[in-house]
Parts: sequence; C-alpha cells; structure tokens
Amino acid sequence: MAARTTGSVLIVTEADDLHGDALTATLRKYHGHNAIRLDMRDFPRENGTFRLGGDGSYRGLSHIMGLDDVTSVWWRRPHPSGVPAGASTEDNDYRRAECDGFLQGLLWSIPALWVNDPGADRTANRKIVQLETAYRAGFAVPETLVTNDADEARGFIESRPGPVVYKRTGTGRGAFTETRVVTPGDLGRLGTIRNSPTIFQSYIHAECDLRIVWVDGIEWVVRIDSQSGVGRVDSRLDTSVAFTADRLPASVSKSLTTLMGALGLAFGVLDLRVGLDGEFYFLEVNPQGQFAYLEIKTGLPIFESLANLLVFGDGTVIR
Repeated sequence: MAARTTGSVLIVTEADDLHGDALTATLRKYHGHNAIRLDMRDFPRENGTFRLGGDGSYRGLSHIMGLDDVTSVWWRRPHPSGVPAGASTEDNDYRRAECDGFLQGLLWSIPALWVNDPGADRTANRKIVQLETAYRAGFAVPETLVTNDADEARGFIESRPGPVVYKRTGTGRGAFTETRVVTPGDLGRLGTIRNSPTIFQSYIHAECDLRIVWVDGIEWVVRIDSQSGVGRVDSRLDTSVAFTADRLPASVSKSLTTLMGALGLAFGVLDLRVGLDGEFYFLEVNPQGQFAYLEIKTGLPIFESLANLLVFGDGTVIR
C-alpha cells in the first residue's frame, strides 16, 4: 500500500465512546499516531477561535492542540455544543444556534478527508432517503409504508398477506428501540403515531441476517445466524448466535457500491436480510453504526481497515 503524507487524525465523538477508544489504540499500534479526540459538548466551556488573514487561516480550541494539522476526520458520533441552559427559551435557542454555527463551521472548514462528509452523513441518516436510494441501486426492499396517519397504517397492515413489522424513522440518541411485529393489541394504539411517524414493512422470513461494514469500497461482511436465537425479528437482540465472516454475491456487491456512492458515504454499517426465497433485502445503513462486536466475534480487522483509510486514504489491509 502506498503511503500518503498525513498529519493528524481527528475523532469527533463522545468522550466515553468505546469505538473511539478502539480506533485511537489501533492508530497508535499500526501507525504510531496519537489521534486528537473531540467531544463537541466541551464547547463553549472551552474557548474557540477562527482567524483568517493574508497568511491563511487558523483554528483553535483551548483544550485541543493541532487542529490545523488535521488531514483526516472520523465524524463518529458528533453532539450539539454543550450550551448551559439559561432562564429564557429564546435566549437558549439563540446561544445554541450561535455555538453550533461556530463549532460546526470551525470543524467543517478543515480541508481534510472526512469519514463521513457531515452533509452526506446527515442526509444519509434519513431512512426514507436510504430506502429510496437502495431501491434505485437495485436492492430488494420490503414493501414499506412510512406515515403518521393511523388509517393509512391500518390499511397497509391489513393489506399485507403476512406479518408486518414496525420501527422508528429517526436515528437520534435515546433508548434502544427494537424492530417488532405488529400484534392485534398494536392496532388499537395506532393513533399514537400522529406525533411519531413510524416505518411499517412486510416481515421477511429469513435464512440469516448480514451486517456489513463498508470502508470506502472494502466490504467486511458478517453472517449472523439470527434465526437460531431470540433475535429472529431483530438480529441486534442476540449476540449469542454464530457470527461468521462471509462474502456477498457480485450482484449484491454492485448494488452496495452504487448505494454508498449515491449516498456519498465513505463509511457505513449496513443491515441486510437473506430471505427464505434467497433474495438479499436491504433494511438500513447507519453511517455511525456499531461494529466493534463484529470484530470481536469474527476477528475481521475492521478497525485496522478504518485506520488505514484515515492514514493512507485506502482501507485495504495487507497481512
């Protein structure tokens, strides 16, 4: 692998993020790099400055050294700035907007390799965008309805020949919410979606589930024997089943490449379901998804691949 000249790697994530810790350790082990860590909630408690003049630009945060030396960024789990609440809602909104505008502008103006580009990351996080783009990329997608209209939801559920699952449309922080099959009891509670639009999909009876970590063209594919445990509907619910490294058929790999290119993502964690009909169904992609457990379960060098991308611009791993 040909090396490129590189400066610092910046990891933007929560202070206690284990994925950030693991990548920091990987960069140190394989590349001798001490990554810069930033939790955006530290601002405005810490000072920040941007200057632009005839001799160029300068970026600074009082608790971080070397922002202007950054040549690659892992936009892992960014937060809004940590503005303390005041007495006035209007004042709170103003200060939050000013702090977010400053800090985001300070970071986004860094001329670096972004994994992922913040604009693409934000757009790709919208599940309707994912589903539409996956369909156009050639993936099979379960019959889907996204709505806050209870009558629409009831009509969709009753029109399906088999079970229907429901799940959230957003990707924000909060309590873990699993994908569930609609039960007769749920039908009486459909009115609650008025203020919480919900995804409804035909349930795919599965052979297995696949979780794929995409590192700029490198596919790290893990087969999850989800149907042998309690995670038959949602494979995230059971890590006790078999996890094995796998490969995608060429046609599915082509659709994946098309999808990630259209979304503008250099990195993402995808969930596919292999149906009993042999079809590979797209479920979702998370640009900030969890994957450390996949490496632990299979031994795949996913963190090393990501580290290589940030240092060399190429996620290939040569052993």
